[in-house]
Formats: sequence, C-alpha cells, structure tokens
Amino acid sequence: MFIQTLATNTLLFFRIVLILILSISLHELAHGWAALSQGDDTPKKTGHMTLNPVVHMGWESIIFLCIGGICWGQMPVNPAKFRSPKWGNILVSAAGPLLNLGLAFLFIIMLKLSSIPPIDGILSYQFLYIGASINLSLFIFNLLPIPPLDGFHVFSEIFPALKPLKDSPFGFFALMIIFMTPGFSEGLYAMSNVVIATASGAG
Repeated sequence: MFIQTLATNTLLFFRIVLILILSISLHELAHGWAALSQGDDTPKKTGHMTLNPVVHMGWESIIFLCIGGICWGQMPVNPAKFRSPKWGNILVSAAGPLLNLGLAFLFIIMLKLSSIPPIDGILSYQFLYIGASINLSLFIFNLLPIPPLDGFHVFSEIFPALKPLKDSPFGFFALMIIFMTPGFSEGLYAMSNVVIATASGAG
C-alpha cells in the first residue's frame, strides 16, 4: 500500500501527498470558478470557494490518500442555475481537468527552464517531475466518460444517449474494474511520462 512509502522513502511520500492535495483542491476550485461564471452561486454559498483542502476533499479522502494513495474531491454546483444548461455543464465539468492540464505544463516549463539539480530538498527536479506526472494523469483520468467523472458530464452533453448511465450502477462497477486492473496506474503514469519527456526535451 502507498503508506509503505512513508517508511521506505519519506520525502517521496510527502511530495506526492502535497502535490495531490494541492492539485485536487485547485481542480475543485476551477469547477467553482466556472460555475460562478455561469451564474451559479452555489460554490460561494456553501463556503467552497476556499483554498482549504479539507473543505474540498474531506478528512476521509485525505486519510485514504495517505494510506492507499487514492483520493477524491467535490465542488457543489447546481446546473439548473447555469445560463446554458448544455454548455454550462460542459464548461464547468471541463474546468477541473483543464486546470490540471495547465498545472502539468506549468511544472513542465519549470522542469525545462529550471536549473534546480536533483537534490533531496522539497523543491527539486523530482518534485517538479512528480507534479507534472500527477497532473497529467489527473487530466487523463478525469476525462474518461464514466460517471461520476468529469468526462462523463462533458461527453453526455455531446452524446445525450449516455445520460441514462448517470444514475445506473455502470459507473461504480466500471471504476472498480479500472482500479482492480493490474497496471492501470502504471499505464496512466507511463502515458504522462511520455508527454513530459517529449515536452521538456528530457531523455
């Protein structure tokens, strides 16, 4: 389990936890900013327009992250308040993954331009590389067209035939199969690493 990393590589453990908490909190805030821009004040009314990660993730998610390396977040929105039900839902849903994509390329730019050597400090080559890899993986994963992931909300607006799947057990079982598939996480990170190596000119 992920928590074993705490004993075998303490610095790596805290780097991953820090980056995931930051990335998911900003991901949820991006949903909130987009919802506000579409006329929905629910994120502000519920107190979710904050940098506090506990508000976005909850202690359960943070504990699951530290133990098993799995976490999640939430941003309450009310699509009924969007000025355009279809395009509002697409924009708000896509905002989170796009924020992660932006963070990934920010880390890649820092990798490309930075002269920081691979030392054991907090802000190192490894930290920047992990930041890019995690955020690219979050971008790819969240755009899968599986409920309740953001990708499902985007694709179900483009392909309305998918909408009945929202309230079916399909999403739960599909995600369970994905998480139980050997090598899924490794494959996700491998795809991210190819993008990072290509964009940063590494390797």
